[in-house]
Amino acid sequence: MDKHVTEHEKTPGLSPDEEHEAAQKQAPRAALLHEIIRAEGDQELERSVAALWWSALAAGLTMGLSLMAMGLFNARLPDTEASKVIASLGYSAGFLAVILARQQLFTENTLTAVLPVMTKPTLNNFGRLLRLWGVVLAGNLAGTLLVSYVMLHLPIFDTQTDRAFLEIGRKVMENNVPQMFAKGIISGWMIATLVWMIPSQESAKIWVIILITYLMALGDFTHIVVGSAEVSYLVWAGEASWSEFLMHFAGPTLAGNIIGGSFIFALLSHAQVRSEAAGGKQPEKKRVNRP
Repeated sequence: MDKHVTEHEKTPGLSPDEEHEAAQKQAPRAALLHEIIRAEGDQELERSVAALWWSALAAGLTMGLSLMAMGLFNARLPDTEASKVIASLGYSAGFLAVILARQQLFTENTLTAVLPVMTKPTLNNFGRLLRLWGVVLAGNLAGTLLVSYVMLHLPIFDTQTDRAFLEIGRKVMENNVPQMFAKGIISGWMIATLVWMIPSQESAKIWVIILITYLMALGDFTHIVVGSAEVSYLVWAGEASWSEFLMHFAGPTLAGNIIGGSFIFALLSHAQVRSEAAGGKQPEKKRVNRP
């Protein structure tokens, strides 16, 4: 039986085992990453409303860890710029817990659940996307509002830590509406980048999550879920109103996150894969018959 090989594409002198090892270590193509995330998104779109709701509620509660960790760091470190750099690491806590526990986070779904719709843009798929977005966003916000209320009203933290939580919320509200929106775009794009990287970086998943979310904290980029915990803490404490929460923070930040995750990152990634499929034909390989 003849065995077909492609000699002109391989480095000479490699054993079959070495060739196999080289193939295994190649980074996955964009099309493969696209398909992994698209398939995962399609599964998410098929989940029941109850399953989505409880997972999203759990994620909202878990994201309170980011506010909690940053507040604890800030309360126990001196008030210097270097201390702020260290305290920003706390921002990653909620994301690590939510992503590793595979709970539903709205900003992940601005990429994951959007790719199936871009691949097959039907009214049915668009309706499934809106259903998922609505349920997950409502669950995330309910969880963050609940956890911030508990953190304020139950005797859990000392006065210094409570003040640190308030300062975090005040820092978010220093942004005006255009800043909330613009920073939300960057935040949505960064989370979409994180989601895109994870399938090819399974062994380094934790470090990827920490790196991306730590940079989000350092840049003071606005995130609809973490920010909801931070700003609602101010509302429960009487320092902000619900109208300010919705109009000044939530609306612009949500719009920015969706644009950054869906209309920029997801659209460009999908366009890249479609272009490769349409015009990037692989060169015809020469075959050498070997007895």
